[in-house]
Amino acid sequence: MNSSASYQGGYIDPNFPNPMGPNDATIIIYGYTPSLAVGVLGVVLFTIASIASIAHLYLLIRHRTWYFTPMLVGTLMEIVGYIFRILSSQQDPYSVPWFVVQYFFIVIAPVFFSAAIYTLVSAMINIYGKEYAPMPPNVVLGVFITCDVVATIVQIAGAALVGVAYSNQKNPTTYNHILLAGLAFQVFSFAVFLVVLAWTLAKARKSPTSIERGFIAALVVATLAVYLRTCFRLAETAEGLMQNLSTHEAFFGCLEFAPIVVAVFLFTYWHPGRWLKSGVLASG
Repeated sequence: MNSSASYQGGYIDPNFPNPMGPNDATIIIYGYTPSLAVGVLGVVLFTIASIASIAHLYLLIRHRTWYFTPMLVGTLMEIVGYIFRILSSQQDPYSVPWFVVQYFFIVIAPVFFSAAIYTLVSAMINIYGKEYAPMPPNVVLGVFITCDVVATIVQIAGAALVGVAYSNQKNPTTYNHILLAGLAFQVFSFAVFLVVLAWTLAKARKSPTSIERGFIAALVVATLAVYLRTCFRLAETAEGLMQNLSTHEAFFGCLEFAPIVVAVFLFTYWHPGRWLKSGVLASG
């Protein structure tokens, strides 16, 4: 079906009549009515993490780990995203702007977590020694942050166009392909980063300088959690609009929400200001 053709289908909550406002789609774009419990839990948990991050500001200053501030930015963005899921849940799940806003913030936030991970690995390369990594620390930052920015811009554009298409009762499939392309590129680039991380950790066993094993374990688990979340988004989008993965909030809760919570709270305790040596900046 052509994207300009009239599009029918999708989820309508029989217990939540469509307000039919000027910004409302004819269906609930989420594929379900968002759960109040998930929204509240998201706001509460990420608020706790944000407070902990703010409490760690003195570590950022004392140990010059300013590069870890993206974690705080990301947690604050998660809070905004889940606030809009609460609004959708309780007031208007058909609202296109609210869907786009929550999608924007919840999708963008992990990019900041990834950026924080890239900076940590960059700092670790400086600690171990550049000879133990496949590329200089400044290249790690430049390449993978650029990849994430490009992938995220494509995703947001695709998601916004999908929302507009639903609002105008047009087939959003073409725009979903744009979203899919962004996610596929992000999964690929992150997989390359995992290779760089594995290479560095393997070679660093010969380095005369060591880093706390608990910190390394936390970094690896958090990194894999963020990657799991990205793979879920890719699988969800590849399956197609209004299919099984995208129409059951349990998948969102277990494969989007939970992995990010795990990553955030791991770094809340294993903060680099406490566990990583001070004065280490990316250079190259």
